[in-house]
Parts: sequence; C-alpha cells; structure tokens
Amino acid sequence: MNIHVFVRILVLGGTGFIGRHLTYHLLNGGHDVSVFHRGKRDVSFPRPVIHIHGDRNRLHEHARAFAAFSPQVVVDLIAFNEADAQSTIETLAGQAERLVCASSMDVYRAYGSFLRLETSVPEKRPLAEDAPMRTALFPYRAGARKKSDRLFGYEKILVERVVMENRLLPAVVLRLPQVFGPHDGQHRLRAYLQRMDAQHDIVISEAKARWRWTRGYVEDIAAGLALAVIHPKAMGRIFNIGEKDAASEIDWIRRIGRAAGWEDQPRIVSEDGLPAELAEPYDWRYDLAGDTTRIREELGYRETVPAVEAMARSVGWERRI
Repeated sequence: MNIHVFVRILVLGGTGFIGRHLTYHLLNGGHDVSVFHRGKRDVSFPRPVIHIHGDRNRLHEHARAFAAFSPQVVVDLIAFNEADAQSTIETLAGQAERLVCASSMDVYRAYGSFLRLETSVPEKRPLAEDAPMRTALFPYRAGARKKSDRLFGYEKILVERVVMENRLLPAVVLRLPQVFGPHDGQHRLRAYLQRMDAQHDIVISEAKARWRWTRGYVEDIAAGLALAVIHPKAMGRIFNIGEKDAASEIDWIRRIGRAAGWEDQPRIVSEDGLPAELAEPYDWRYDLAGDTTRIREELGYRETVPAVEAMARSVGWERRI
C-alpha cells in the first residue's frame, strides 16, 4: 500500500542510533522533521532539520519550541520509563495529533524467564502481540550502579501502559527486536567479529546454538517506524517489528562470518563441555522470537535492505570505528 502523505514530525531522540536513520528516512520521504536531543551528536542530514536541544527529564521546558514547530506526529524513541511516557503525553497532548512510541520485545514473559527472573513453560511458537507479558518488572535494575542510572527505572511495560491508556494523544506502539547496524552504540556484532578477525575460536553451547532471537537491521526498523507515522490503520495498535524468521544463534554467527570473510565455523559443545569463563546466566530454553505477521499484514511492512547487504554494511561500519 503506497501512502503519500507529508506531515510535520517531531522525533524525540532523533540523532541516536535508530533516530538518525529514522530522520533520514522521513526526510527522504518529503516530511518536515524536528529532532529533540541533547546536542552531543553532530549529524548531517540531507535536508534542513530543526534541532531542539534539551534534557529528556525536563521535556516540559521545551513546550514552546515544540509548539513553534507544530508537529502533527511525535515519535518517541527515548521513553524508557513511566515518567518519560507521562512527560511526553503531558507536554505534547494538544500540540500533536498522534504518537508513535518505540517499545521492546523484552516486555514478554519469555524474556523474564530467559533472564531467570520468573518461571514459565517454554514456548516454541513465535511471540505474537497478545503473548503473556512479564510479571517481574524492571529487568535491568540489578545492573544499575545508582538510582539515577537509566537501567534502574527502565521498564517498557509501564511505558506502553501510559501511552496506550491515555486519551489525550492517540498512540501506536512498536515493539522492537535486537536492532543492529551502523552507529549501534551497543556494538552487537563486536564480540563475534573481533574473534573472527583475530582468527580465534568461537565456542558456544548446544543450547545457545539452538536459541532464537528476532533481530532487525536499523534501516528496516526505521522504515517500519516511518510507516507507523503515516499509516491510517496504525493508531491504537501494538506491533512487533523485526525479521520475519528469527535466526538461531548459530545461524546469526554464520551470517556475520559470511559478511566478514571468516572461513572457520563455530565450535558447539555440550553444556558440561563449555569453559567456565564462557558461562552466561541465561536460560536458553526461552526463545525471544517475535511474530511480525501483524505489521506485515496490516501496515504492509517489508524489509528495505537485502539481508546480505544489511550485514555487510554492519560489519563494515564496526570495522571502521
């Protein structure tokens, strides 16, 4: 379905990893864009963009600047907790017509079980949008050094609850997978790629080799977010977004290896044969494979970059930095 609608879009977090790719995509689609960010990244865009610099925690202080731009749609890529979501609604309701909010597939109960925060029966079917949610909140709090750390208060379940239950700013939520690609600050390819480039062995357990996780190339994810911005059927809905078929970890390693020119193969060992230094605290019985049928059927989402090219770009960027 081709939809030619040109709108004014405010992107909160518009120069970050996903944000810069989304802003490029929106500009190339002819939209007017303003980006809100801390001003710490110097990003060049193909057309003029209005930059509003500020602190996410003090969003209300920029209400006048937002009103001057008069956005029709707000895309919030940096709502990490309940307070963030509430501030977006309170600041931009009455200014914008609708909200696109980035969430995560970590909201599912399978993720809580994967982290060993709760127990459930492993489910091999992909997780659809109505799959059970985590009951254990704040999954990363144990890794926070202090209360002001983002990990302490991070909880996308609460973000979703705020934006979907509010009646002031109609919203759509996209649950993102593990996103990879150029400008990935978490360097999701780095651990494997460095071992490949150093000609070191890659050793994983049998359970991890079978484990599946939905991933998405950043330009494809940006295209999906842009689609949610303009599609008339998006509002009021929740969508998983990511690759159609979740790759097993062994296949993911092989994808990286092909792009890297790595001629070796991962060595798969039993759980008992895994070196102690490679042990991880996860329960590999719980796949994190999302069902992306809904966004494909309802919004017409499709990947925009061939998988081989996406991985080549990702490996190339990681090697350059």
